Amino acid sequence: MNDLGTPVLDDHLHLDPDHGRGLEAVKDFARSGGTHLLVVNKPSWLLGVEAESGDDFRTVFDTTVDVVERANDILRGRAWPVLGVHPGLVSKLVDDRDFSPAGARDLMQAGLEVAAEYVADGKAVALKSGRPHYDVTDEVWSASNAVLRRALELGAETGCAVQLHTEATDDLTEVGEWAESVGLPSEHVVKHYAGGELAGVTPSVMSDKDRLERAVERGEPFLMETDFIDDPDRPGAVMGPKTVPRRVSWMQEQGYDEAIRTAHVSTPELVYGLDTEATLSD
Repeated sequence: MNDLGTPVLDDHLHLDPDHGRGLEAVKDFARSGGTHLLVVNKPSWLLGVEAESGDDFRTVFDTTVDVVERANDILRGRAWPVLGVHPGLVSKLVDDRDFSPAGARDLMQAGLEVAAEYVADGKAVALKSGRPHYDVTDEVWSASNAVLRRALELGAETGCAVQLHTEATDDLTEVGEWAESVGLPSEHVVKHYAGGELAGVTPSVMSDKDRLERAVERGEPFLMETDFIDDPDRPGAVMGPKTVPRRVSWMQEQGYDEAIRTAHVSTPELVYGLDTEATLSD
């Protein structure tokens, strides 16, 4: 294995042990120097779950918890589950299953409430929510924001971070204010698939060199991710599991040692309360 001499965390990727590469992707990550993972459950419909109630999401969450346990046998560090309801579900419910926006909101909030149980029980470290990154009706947008705000409330109640999938933007100040208003520190809110600059919440930066250079220059807390989707039907989509370790190696060559520590040690501690150094084995 390639030892980069530092914890190396991918803040957001998916693992599908039944349909995708699963643990083989974890092995690729580890061989490349990766040590820690935050594994986000795949969207429920991609795992064949057509939820009718909050409890129906348990199958989705249990799949992620199980694969994380097995990933821990491979990693020099460890993995943690991030559980929640993908914001794109609102369109699946409204457009394909004839839910009203309010009905979709209620089901998605119920799913998040179940995910929060896993966090409270120590089975997951954070929640995942957000709002559509594509155009929707005003009613669906309002319902989606209600779901997002419930996720922030649940994060405050359980004392955990919330990862968000949102529209492309470099300013989520309003969302950060929503979080603060319910008692969730805005730095505990993470925008996944972020660029190198972001106001309002913590960016989880997609690990291409241009975005990372902007994050380094900004000098603020940030995380690094691939959003690896583990879908055999879309093998070239987003970034592969080797990407974050390879980018850390490149950052070392550029002399970005302080930024590496920010992304892989201090920001995971700040956002999630995770100690990536103490959880690293020889």
